[in-house]
Amino acid sequence: MSLLAVDIGSSRCKAVVFAVTGEILAQHSCAYTPEFPAPSQAEINAERFWRAVCACSQAVSKNLSDGVRALCLSSHGETFVPVDGHNEAIASAILNQDNRATEETVWLEETFGRKRLFEITGLVPHPMYPIPKILFLRKHRQDIFASPVRFVSVIGYVLARLGLPPYIDYSLASRYLAFDIRQRQWSQEILAATETNEECLPIPVPAGTIAGKLDAGAAGQLGLPAGTMVVLGGHDQPCGGLGVGAIGAGRVADSMGTYECLAAASDQPCLTDTALAASLNSYCHVVPEKFVTLAYFPSGIMIKWFHDLLYGETCNAGIDSRGEDSFGAESGHFATLERDAPAAPTGLCITPNLIGTCNPDFNPHARGIISGLSSNTTRSQIYKGILEGLACELSQMTEILADAVGEFRDIYVTGGGARSALGLQLRAALSGRRLHVMKCPEAVCLGGAILAGVATGEYGSLREAVDVVVREAAVVSPDSAIAASYAQQVKQYRRLRSATTH
Repeated sequence: MSLLAVDIGSSRCKAVVFAVTGEILAQHSCAYTPEFPAPSQAEINAERFWRAVCACSQAVSKNLSDGVRALCLSSHGETFVPVDGHNEAIASAILNQDNRATEETVWLEETFGRKRLFEITGLVPHPMYPIPKILFLRKHRQDIFASPVRFVSVIGYVLARLGLPPYIDYSLASRYLAFDIRQRQWSQEILAATETNEECLPIPVPAGTIAGKLDAGAAGQLGLPAGTMVVLGGHDQPCGGLGVGAIGAGRVADSMGTYECLAAASDQPCLTDTALAASLNSYCHVVPEKFVTLAYFPSGIMIKWFHDLLYGETCNAGIDSRGEDSFGAESGHFATLERDAPAAPTGLCITPNLIGTCNPDFNPHARGIISGLSSNTTRSQIYKGILEGLACELSQMTEILADAVGEFRDIYVTGGGARSALGLQLRAALSGRRLHVMKCPEAVCLGGAILAGVATGEYGSLREAVDVVVREAAVVSPDSAIAASYAQQVKQYRRLRSATTH
């Protein structure tokens, strides 16, 4: 029997069917467009998530010779849907990129202190999280609170549409800024201070929990057999970590999409002063009793911007919202740019912070910079300059993460950025780490398939599943000569980034 994993992004849903040996049997994706009803606000009709899940599931389920035994759902974090007592949406989903709750975020930090919030949740205060937005809604949308309301995750909303309990796994619950990551339950301290009833929040359970089985009606909408088991996945980054084998201490995953995210697995959350100073996120893994610590930065967004600038958005049909197809020699445009890129360092200094920085400063006002242009600069040089900037940024992120979780020499990479041979070469050289390129490019969905397979008994354990399905395609080792040739440019990059982000 096969395993179906559906990953629900903020602007695209993807479904992948895997054989129990790890091979991809079918895949399909559907896009949807967020809405921006007011400055700093980003929403989407939750029905679009549901329709995308149905369309993707139906598309991949056609003509399968091996029937689907289980469906696993994963999603991006922070986005939530207000639902009523019947689990029907009573307002649009509020997306993670929505920043309306800035005042409420300041209040939370003043009330608890940055360090106390970090100690409880593993997060630093930011308006992306649901709790400050719920406080905003209480002040500005009292109609939502006129009757019992629950603020469920995207997965919870889809589960409810399937007639199943709107559970949330520990990793996604961790993204609410109200979850005690060590106790694995909603923080009574935060709920009391914010006057939030626990009944307003989803029911936390471990990732890999079987939420139920599809009845005939739900199965028909998904194109799956009645009785198909539905398994709870989790936040996309921990699921991706599982999909590259980052299930224990010392293994670091790198998801190269719109944002490039390093995720280090560990036995305990990293809640030190060093981690707090770098604004790292450290919270529950989808692997039982494990944690992940994240460091991330804008990445594919810069490549997409450059692509659209040169070729227009009409040439962008194949580029995923997460940057999954934004890199690499598979794109004709980028193949040409990569082929014509100079062998030597460009001398350009390009920062990718088009919509602000992430770790360590999280400055939403920072903007990208291109320094060093001349009348002779070519588009291929700018393209390579962007890859150089991303490599410089990764180098800094690896140092920040290593300072907090301990040194590591190997990174297990997946996503669109892994398609660029030049980008990988630069990242390896400037970070001084070996990059293990994974055979399966769909690490998040593979992680979901692993959870489904363990839940349904296809694998005896997560470790057994990883040993069976997680494979490497190549290893890119750091080149000391390339690193030496960039020593001055790296110093220049860090000076410029520091000067423009504070």
